[in-house]
Amino acid sequence: MTVELNHTIVSATDKHASARFLAEILNVPEPQPFGPFQVVQVGRTSLDYADAAHVTPQHYAFLVSEEEFDEIFDRIVGRGLDYWADPFHRQPGSINTNDGGRGLYWNDPDGHSLEIITHPYGSGG
Repeated sequence: MTVELNHTIVSATDKHASARFLAEILNVPEPQPFGPFQVVQVGRTSLDYADAAHVTPQHYAFLVSEEEFDEIFDRIVGRGLDYWADPFHRQPGSINTNDGGRGLYWNDPDGHSLEIITHPYGSGG
């Protein structure tokens, strides 16, 4: 049996706006409604956005190709979003080169920490 993450629920103060934000930045299909959720399909996994009165920020990381990294980075910069090379936001306006790849962090409208990386952590570059 192969275990694979199928979906996770993401709390948002406005599920429509947050789901659309992620889909646009990552350039994945437009969010689709499913029951009380707005579903963003990312590869074989979905992020199912649900409205919540209180949001506890979480972290979501996405493995992307070098070309996708450049395209996503351009959209982040084009929107004037802050970004960091580290999860603690101590290196503003920078990109990391961990494991021989590139990575950066930015926040969604509810403060969830979003990350793109081109090499998985621990891959050794």
